[in-house]
Amino acid sequence: MNKIDRQREHQANERTFLAWLRTSIGLIGFGFAIARFGLFLRQLNTAITQQEPTVHPLFNSENLGVALVIVGVSAIALAAWRYNQVFWQIERGDYQPNRLPVWILTAVVMILGLLSIPLLFLRNHLTPRPSSISPQPQTKIINPK
Repeated sequence: MNKIDRQREHQANERTFLAWLRTSIGLIGFGFAIARFGLFLRQLNTAITQQEPTVHPLFNSENLGVALVIVGVSAIALAAWRYNQVFWQIERGDYQPNRLPVWILTAVVMILGLLSIPLLFLRNHLTPRPSSISPQPQTKIINPK
């Protein structure tokens, strides 16, 4: 293999790694946003209704957000491992494409996406439990004449 072709293959390998890295950063950012936005909505609901809403122990936005962050960090590790593996295959001249990491990441993200669907429907069907927050007594203002 001549030097120019090998250089192009290494550059393509680096572009692929950077694409995986961007995807990983997106997953981490999206996971963080989902977890924090769910917490914000729960606090807003508590402030408006003066009752704490019930939260499903498994299907909630915090768990989904954490799962997306974990998948994002795992994807970074997988991308670095794959980049290094392809680097040495290019150097030896025996590159073998491997679609397994792509299918694994696709399956995990699809599963997490499907698990987020019940969160949309579950929020409307949960009934609020009695709150430990007592409503503030309302004072009546009398307009003196």
